Amino acid sequence: MCRWAAYTGEPIFIEDIVSRPAHSLIRQAQGALRCHTPVNADGFGLAWYGERPEPGLYRDILPAWSDPNLRSIVSQVRSPLFMAHVRASTGTATSRNNCHPFAVGRWSFMHNGQFGGYDAYRRDAEQLIPDAFYEHRKGATDSEALFLIALGEGLDEDPQGAMARAIARMTRLALRRGSAPHVRATCAFSDGQRLYALRHASDDHAPSLYHRWSDTRQGWAVVSEPLETDQGDWLEVPPDSFCIFEAGRVTIRPFVTVDLVEAA
Repeated sequence: MCRWAAYTGEPIFIEDIVSRPAHSLIRQAQGALRCHTPVNADGFGLAWYGERPEPGLYRDILPAWSDPNLRSIVSQVRSPLFMAHVRASTGTATSRNNCHPFAVGRWSFMHNGQFGGYDAYRRDAEQLIPDAFYEHRKGATDSEALFLIALGEGLDEDPQGAMARAIARMTRLALRRGSAPHVRATCAFSDGQRLYALRHASDDHAPSLYHRWSDTRQGWAVVSEPLETDQGDWLEVPPDSFCIFEAGRVTIRPFVTVDLVEAA
């Protein structure tokens, strides 16, 4: 599975999350500690917000640790809200279009996890993407499909409800035509104002997710695994949770899709 990290708060250099910490995202790409896939070498990506509503985006197929442009960018770009991802493919090709984060308009999105047996129902999943958003389908991943389905479910007006409905629809396909584990997901997404994150699975093995407030930086870090091994104040997000990070506070709510799946 992949690893990712996100930040929102007072502007900081992206390197403060991606490359400088002892267990930075680049180090996790080479040796993750809290997932079954310790090496995440199938590409990487950044999405960051600045002067314009739409995020900047930089993605490539190289391993994160071997791209000198990445280190140069993160050492120079300062942002109040950004997301970064290192990829371990669960079956789709290593291509730039399959690298996270994905962006449509002001929204950016990244995902760690899988929908089991996705190849068996990929065509059906793509049919869940409304015509208004299908033009943004550039890659072949279940993650991008989930993002576009959620946009069609009303991500602008109801971020939690849209993600619950989108994951429920994908879960229904996975249960009918896929294989176990049917759903495992941690997602981060943003409209440039708030940072949202969720942790969910159809079994007892939801991918890891942590958050930490920094008084020094006046910001939140939200990560697949802690960035420093000697910091004991990282808080684990409970399974089946939906989080909203904004203005020095976090709101954590239950994230439920079961009723939606049963009613579908």
